[in-house]
Amino acid sequence: MTPWNLLDLDKALRVSWAADTCSPDDQADWEPSNPAWGQCDITALIVNDVFGGDLMLGEVHLDGTQHGFHWWNRLPSGVELDLTLEQFQRGQTVTAARVIERPPGPLPRRWEEYLLLRARVIEHLGSLPEPV
Repeated sequence: MTPWNLLDLDKALRVSWAADTCSPDDQADWEPSNPAWGQCDITALIVNDVFGGDLMLGEVHLDGTQHGFHWWNRLPSGVELDLTLEQFQRGQTVTAARVIERPPGPLPRRWEEYLLLRARVIEHLGSLPEPV
């Protein structure tokens, strides 16, 4: 069994994020200086693959208007972990957090991007646990 280290997973994710793994809704605004932009959902799923816990979902607001959703993790210990929070550099806020159930099987949306990000992380860390 591979001993998983959060720091190593974080580093592997950060070097793996790219325009081709960004959410199509956010792709026009993706840039290398903010690589976490549009990566939250598939990043949270990979963290969930490795550490389990809950998936969290909140609404993103800017200037009083909702601009999509944001995903992060609640680890089994109860600690909330958000590896993509730094993407919000324009004053966005995340509200209305709630636990969501992980979609079973292949994701109905962003499956290819998830598999691509997962493959890149595997290149850095070796095999990962199978998706939950």
